[in-house]
Amino acid sequence: MSHDLTTTAGKIADFRDRQARAEQPSGPEAIEKQHARGKNTARERIDMLLDEDSFVEFDALAVHRSTAFGMEKKKPLGDGVVSATAPSTAAS
Repeated sequence: MSHDLTTTAGKIADFRDRQARAEQPSGPEAIEKQHARGKNTARERIDMLLDEDSFVEFDALAVHRSTAFGMEKKKPLGDGVVSATAPSTAAS
């Protein structure tokens, strides 16, 4: 969706759209395909592994600038990588 990026409201709306897309960067079809293979998405695996609200993702809205091999047509948010920090505890 295109927003008027010359206004504050347009910038906020664009930011919120990108945040929503970052939750499912590959889209619902790719998620269904992953589930059909009996696999979870990266974020689903992270949710199973970590405590709620302990995951701090960064660069979720990053986009690559490559034009090699037709990459300019594909621009997944997060550049196709989930980068984050989370606390780790050892079980005894």
